Order: sequence, then structure tokens, then C-alpha cells
Amino acid sequence: MIRTMLRMRARAGCDSAVESAWRTAAARIGRLAGNLGRDMLRDAGDPRSFVVVTEWADESARHGYENGPIAASFADAVRTLCEAPAGQTYRVMRDLDGKGARICVDVAVTVPMSRRAEFERGYAEVGARMATVPGHVREELLREPATDTYHIIAEWESEAAFYSWVADPAHAEQAEPIAPFLREFQRRVFHLGADRRPDGTTDVLVVGAGPTGLTTAIELARRGIACQVVEKLAEPPVNADKAIGVHCRTMEIWEDQGIARDAMDAGIWLTGQAVFVNGAQTHHMSWELPDLPYGHLGLPQYETERILADRLATLGLSPRRGVELISFSQDDDGVRATLATSDGGTETVRAKYLVGCDGAHSKVRDGLGLTFSGGLGQFPQLFMLGDVDVDWDMPDGHLLRFIHETDGRMDNMLVCVPLRGEARYRIATLAPPRFFAQTGGTEAPPGFSEELAEPTLEDIQAALDQLAPPGTRASNLRWSSVFRIRHGIVNRYRDRRVFVAGDAAHLHPPAGGQGMNTGIQDAYNLAWKLALAVRGIAAPELLDSYETERRPQGEEIVGRAVRMAFTDELDRDDLKRQFLQEMSMLVSYSASTLVGESVSILDGPRPGERAPDVGGLRRRGVGHALRLHDLTRGTRHTLLLYADGSTDATTVIAAEKLYAEVRELAADEVDVYLLISPDADLPPTLTPPTLRDAGGEFRATYGVTGAALYLIRPDGHVGFRSRPIDADGLRNNLRLVFGGAR
Repeated sequence: MIRTMLRMRARAGCDSAVESAWRTAAARIGRLAGNLGRDMLRDAGDPRSFVVVTEWADESARHGYENGPIAASFADAVRTLCEAPAGQTYRVMRDLDGKGARICVDVAVTVPMSRRAEFERGYAEVGARMATVPGHVREELLREPATDTYHIIAEWESEAAFYSWVADPAHAEQAEPIAPFLREFQRRVFHLGADRRPDGTTDVLVVGAGPTGLTTAIELARRGIACQVVEKLAEPPVNADKAIGVHCRTMEIWEDQGIARDAMDAGIWLTGQAVFVNGAQTHHMSWELPDLPYGHLGLPQYETERILADRLATLGLSPRRGVELISFSQDDDGVRATLATSDGGTETVRAKYLVGCDGAHSKVRDGLGLTFSGGLGQFPQLFMLGDVDVDWDMPDGHLLRFIHETDGRMDNMLVCVPLRGEARYRIATLAPPRFFAQTGGTEAPPGFSEELAEPTLEDIQAALDQLAPPGTRASNLRWSSVFRIRHGIVNRYRDRRVFVAGDAAHLHPPAGGQGMNTGIQDAYNLAWKLALAVRGIAAPELLDSYETERRPQGEEIVGRAVRMAFTDELDRDDLKRQFLQEMSMLVSYSASTLVGESVSILDGPRPGERAPDVGGLRRRGVGHALRLHDLTRGTRHTLLLYADGSTDATTVIAAEKLYAEVRELAADEVDVYLLISPDADLPPTLTPPTLRDAGGEFRATYGVTGAALYLIRPDGHVGFRSRPIDADGLRNNLRLVFGGAR
């Protein structure tokens, strides 16, 4: 069984006309084959908002209605009666199938008319309490018109999270304000995932199922955006043939996506780095810095892709493997792509947007005619990689670089990265001369070579004999390959409705795992903007900000990675800052037109910078301290209003008005919290939710006094800040993002 839910908001005075149009349509829908139910619900908090619910026996019945005359007639009837869509307007749900995807729980409860006000007050308290429950995403209260039936519609990250909450005795306390009404209720549970449409259309087509493409799809699916992911490789990789290092900033992204623990369980912490030049140690640095939220994780890329693919599956979506992009074209309304399918045929997909995450040999990049700024550089050397066990006396968990110089110029190098397992390392060094001869005097193609023979254990040992400490022995060669490095960055990241990300946009040496981490962060920046555009609530210039924010990062990283490949770049005074830069913790979009401030705050993160986590936040009814990232985690913007003991009552009261206005201006895509200092009085209102900065960590880290605000974007960067609270400045900033919202 398939359920659909379509939200619409009537214009003032048009409520009755919308209901009348629905009654006419519902009578016709009930006569359609495969229709199991139809209803119109009303938002309990906004009487002008309606949710049309239909239920169908199968996909064929649903699409027959949606593409037929009854749906078209109803859409025409309400088009002038309703406001332009704001927020997520359409959701598709299916019966549970055990795959663990995001779920929607519908709890129907009967409330006598005389007790409605009591029930709705109690529900508001329950909603505030549920905001901190692990795995709970959001919920809304709807009511069947002219009846005593309410529906609590709640989204959860997974079945496991929901049933874990049900089994926890504490859930009774969280639901206590409406417990008298729950003695009898009906509960239905559905999968809520990205909609894969059989008519060959989707919202976003993602080409490539590497870390960049999977991240793009996860972020879109988390927001309910229908997408397809196609990958020409029939099977996922099983060898450690690409990136290993997972940066601290990427780990924060994975925490937001709910996979940080999976990554830590599968990886190994890289605890430091040592550099040797002609056998003598020149640098050593510990990477275990106490103020970092995460360390540097060693995780082979095939494990990264497995973890990301598993997360995507929980959202109801899997890559279509063995499917290759052949060509595409675009117009004002979307993109038409021709795909070669795994059975040897072809098919056409129509999408609103296309994202090319298809790597170094990107067909999307070629199809757009993108060029590399300054040309595409190429290292003259061939390199080899090997996965081996190494017997030596070196510190555990350290990335080791051995360099050989002649007359001050580097002529050979060896990089050894720890892998999970005792004494196991990834070795990277120059390939022996015979591999050049195998190319027949022609240039080897960039990337990993399938034409050349695989390096042997003896080849690895020869490199260790020349560069590693005497007596070092390699054994148990599991995998090896030869590769050539090209480097460059494309002249633009966007062409109308088509984007490139990851290696499709920038190529550079694999020093420090920069390519994979940068690609993941490209996707994390793009996807939330793309979701708003698909839903029709993005400002016209929002998608342009992807290139203006991410391309400068790509330029900086390409240049740095090229320098690191053949130079000892660690010869700097501030090694800590260099490491933070490598870990992407210093990425800033300060030059972006999307970010701004009013009345500069001297300390704290600046507009465009990453919003750091803090602890020690206390919320009434919660027995443990919360982190700031507990509030900012998820798919929406977060507005943090701050007040200390010097803030007058009028300012605090105004926060409630601003709370409601901001949510309407941003199509309900902003979560708002009031943070108060230990010396401030707790306001009586529950809107916005209030937390106490009990330890003063937020005040110290964010440099706030009196009254102030910070707007945090879904990608964890500061969008706007002000001290004192500048409501007009905030409104203007939100319009830069939500220009299409009402």
C-alpha cells in the first residue's frame, strides 16, 4: 500500500472553497481502481493549511491518478485559491518492508470538542520534549475537519529508533501531557523515502556513486527530495585503491548524518606524522589535539563507500549500478539524460537538476565543455601503491613520509599510511623504471592503470630498502597498482541546471586524502541549496553560491596538494594551524554574498566560518547537559537568540514574535532557540524553546554579551550574526536564501 500526503495553504477567505474543491475531487477519486482511501486533514496550528491524503494499492494506481484528469482538474481548481507552495509539499509513504528506512508514524486519537484546547496545549509541551529524543526528526498535528479525530504525524530516522523509544519507559513521561487522550488510539507506520518514479522522471539525477555522489544523495533524501543515483561500475570497490584519510570536518558531517560511529568502528585513528629527509627525522607532530571534536581517521575508501551506501539505503534509496551516462541536454525546465543500462539497453531520465560526481574521467564535465583553469597539469612520474604488512620500529598510528634529496632537490619519496590491522600500511612511492617502458613511449593515462602490470612485493621492498630505516621488511602484499597524477580545477562548477562536484571538478595528488574529503564537503554545501530550489523556496541566486563558496576552496586545496606531493611543506612555524587547515577546520565562506553580520562581534566565529560545538546547555525536563550540535543537527537552519542578565524583558518578549516571523519567512525551515546565561531569568514562554548556557561555554566561544543572535546554516557554517539582535538584518539575510518563500 502507498500513501501520499500533499500540503497546501489556502489564501485568506478561501478555506471553504478549497474544501469544496476537494469534496468534488474525492468523490471522483473514490471510483478509481486501486484507491484505498482519501481524506483532507487540517493543520491544528494553522487552519488555512490542509493536507490531502490518498492511499493506493500499488504504484500503478497512484501514478495513474497523478498523471490523469482528476488530479489535473483538482490542481486547476485550487491553483488560484492557494498560496504558492512553501516548504516540503509532497511526501510518499509505503508499507514497512524491513529495510530500516526513515519512517512516518500516524497516531490517530479522538478528542471531544470540549477538550480540544486542553489537548492542543498538552501536545505543544510534548512537541518540545520530543525535540531532544534521539532519532526523532519532526512532527505535526493535523485534524479531520468536522470530526473529533486528530492525527499526530511524526517522522523518525529509522524503525529501530522509533521502537527503541517506544520500549523505553521514559517515553511515557515525554507523552504525559496528552496521556489522558491516549487510552485509545490507532497507530500506522510507513516508510518515508525518496520517491523513485516509474515514469522516468526524478527531481535530481546524481551521476556517480563514490563518496561525493553518495553524500549528495543522502543529503537530498534526508530532505525528501526524489533522486536517482547511477554508477557505471557494476559492483562496489573492494580494494583500498583510493583515499584513506577522513578529516575532522568530514567526521562532523558524518555525525550529522548518523554514521560517525560506523566510521570509527571500521577505521583507525591516525595519531601523528613524522617526516624523514635522507634518513634523518626533520619533523614530528602529534595529531591528538585536545580541542578537536574528532581526530584524523584512517579508513579505506571502499569502507567509506560501504558506510555511505548503507546510510542511503536507510533512506529508501540505492545506487543503480551498471548504469552509465551517455549524454544529456538541458532546457529552462530541466535536464534530459540518456543512460546505458546494465542489460545493454538505453533509457531516458528527465530531472530538474543533474549533479556530476563521476570522478576524474567525468562525462558530465566533458558534456558541459568545462575546461581546466590554467590547463591540466601532469606529474611526469608514475607512482605505485601497495597494501602490505611492514615490520619496523616506528610509532603506531603515524603517517610517515620519507624523502630523498640530492643537492637540495627531492628525487624520491615514500609515504606510509597505517591501515586497520597489525603492522598494516598503504605504501605510496615512485614506480620502478620498467613501468615507463611498458607504456611504449606514450603517456600513461591519469588515475589507476588497468593496462600496466601490478607492482610486486619485491618492488615495494626495493623502495623500503632505499628510503625506510635499515632492516625494514614488507610482507603479505594484498593489492597493488600503478597510477599517474594530474591536477587542475575546472573553470566553473555550474552550467544552469547541471553541477560538478568532487573529482569531476578538481583533480590533485592524493596527499592527505584531500580529494575525497573536499568532494564530500562540495556535496554537503550543494545539496541543501539544491533541495530548496527543487521545492521552489530558494532565492534566485542561491544555487550560484555553490560555485562562489566551493571553487575557492578547490583552488586552495589543489595548490596545496601539488606542493605537498614533492616538497617538504611542513617547514613552517605553526604546525597546529597547518594541521587544522588540512583537516578542513578553517574553511570559511566569508567572501560569500550569503553571509553577513550587523554590529561586529569581536570574538566568536565570523560569518561564513564553521560554527564550533559547545557543551553545558541545560534544558528544563532533560536530565543531562546538551551540546550545541544537538540543536543544529539536521537538515534545517538554526537561529540562536542569546540573552544574559543585562537584557531587558522587552527584548526577550520580542524574541517570541521574531520566532514566529522567521519560521514563516523561511517556510518553516528554521529551528529557533533562546539561549540564556546563568544570571538571566527564565522567561515564561515556551516559544521559542529555551536553554540555559549553564557553564558559559556558548558565551565564551561565540563572544556574546547582552542580546545577540547567530544563524547557523544546514552545513554548519555561520550565515548571519548580530549584537544586539538586528531583526531587519536577519530578515534580509534570510531573503538571500529563501527568496521564494512566503
